[in-house]
Amino acid sequence: VQLQASGGGTVQTGGSLRLSCATSGQIWSSYALGWFRQAPGKEREFLAVIKWSDGSTYYADLVKGRFTISRDKATKTVSLEMNSLKPEDTAVYHCAATFAGYGSRWYRVDPREYDYWGQGTQVTVSS
Repeated sequence: VQLQASGGGTVQTGGSLRLSCATSGQIWSSYALGWFRQAPGKEREFLAVIKWSDGSTYYADLVKGRFTISRDKATKTVSLEMNSLKPEDTAVYHCAATFAGYGSRWYRVDPREYDYWGQGTQVTVSS
């Protein structure tokens, strides 16, 4: 599967952005699609993940309530709606794909567990 993130830009504090991750190639029902970000000098950070088959979601605490992940099977895209943005949200945002786990622990938060990555999109939040 190939992934391409888009939708980044510059917004003011408190603003919103919607990122999209276009996929191509085979999307298996057992896939999980996630969003990560990486700020300069920092490690890649998990944000949210969605199970392709049934749309189950899991969020990192730092974005819970502000960010929403969704998927559209018809267009094979995964989106990340980001609200109440803060300067500390400034980073390059990446989408990634992996095989989901089983049962209640289906979600994966470690970037090393993701097999496919797209090029990132820059998000800058000005104060």
